[in-house]
Amino acid sequence: MNITRSTGLCFCVHRYLSIYISLGFTLTSVPSPCINLCDMNPENGYCRGCYRTLNEIADWSDLSNMEKLAVWSQLSKRKPQAPQ
Repeated sequence: MNITRSTGLCFCVHRYLSIYISLGFTLTSVPSPCINLCDMNPENGYCRGCYRTLNEIADWSDLSNMEKLAVWSQLSKRKPQAPQ
């Protein structure tokens, strides 16, 4: 299995999956992006810790792995950029 950046996955998920595959493990479930810093931003509706919506957080355990990867692929776009 070859996973490339062209799949639209954010780098952290790409790296996680690459390590898992290279070690010969079978991926049974995509991990949650939660970092236990839960605070919803009322301006955009995203959690300030993981950048998911309330629906994505609530539905996480019911989502398929492909749906979870789709959420992961959106997180880097939602994260505010630090001032340069």
